[in-house]
Amino acid sequence: MFRPRVMPILLLKGMGLVKSVKFKDYRYIGDPINAVKIFNDLKADELVFLDILASKEKRSISLDFVRKVGDEANMPFAVGGGIRTIQDIKDIINAGAEKVIINTYAAESPDFIQEASAVFGSSTIVVSIDVKKKLFGKKQVYVLGGRKSTGLDPVSFAKLMEEKGAGEIIINSIENDGLMTGYDLGLVREVSEAVTIPVVAAGGAGIMEDFKKAVEESYASAVAAGSMFVYFGPRRAVLINYPTQEELKKQFI
Repeated sequence: MFRPRVMPILLLKGMGLVKSVKFKDYRYIGDPINAVKIFNDLKADELVFLDILASKEKRSISLDFVRKVGDEANMPFAVGGGIRTIQDIKDIINAGAEKVIINTYAAESPDFIQEASAVFGSSTIVVSIDVKKKLFGKKQVYVLGGRKSTGLDPVSFAKLMEEKGAGEIIINSIENDGLMTGYDLGLVREVSEAVTIPVVAAGGAGIMEDFKKAVEESYASAVAAGSMFVYFGPRRAVLINYPTQEELKKQFI
């Protein structure tokens, strides 16, 4: 069995690293550049940084921060937060990121994904889809850090993003975020079966077995987690961690 990419998702609030529960109750974790140094030593596959205030504050993620990560990181990394223009993407790639992650503006202006993928190539453009259930259990896409419902169906939206040229989709369950009780496997499966581009499962991972379930049961191409890589033990002490390559290989044999 192939060994999927395993990616820490790191949230920025100001210049600090934070972790959420259901996209609320943000807890300060520490300095993000120090986290990069630790993930270097632990040989993480890839890093994801998301500025959770950028869209709300009508700005893009800090280029100075992206450069600092680029100077420090030994692994590929992707960044997101407030990206709305081709120039934003150009600046971020020039600052050292391999990929950009677009969330709010992908829903507001789907044609922007088509324009961006035409300029930079699909492999550079990742669309992150945050999902929460509304009344009667209907799943909808949310934007602006989970604060605003778009009314869009996540499966239909994922298909549209593939049609527009996105090279990868991160599918994230708002309701499972930070609980460490496992992914929404049904949601991941629905999206994975609807598109042919890679789908990254996010939202809820707590143990290594969750990674395996996402790949084997929901056909995810890669897995991402936040709490699992910044907390340790039942009291959730802050400790940046990542499985060894041997542990990951054993999980996917």
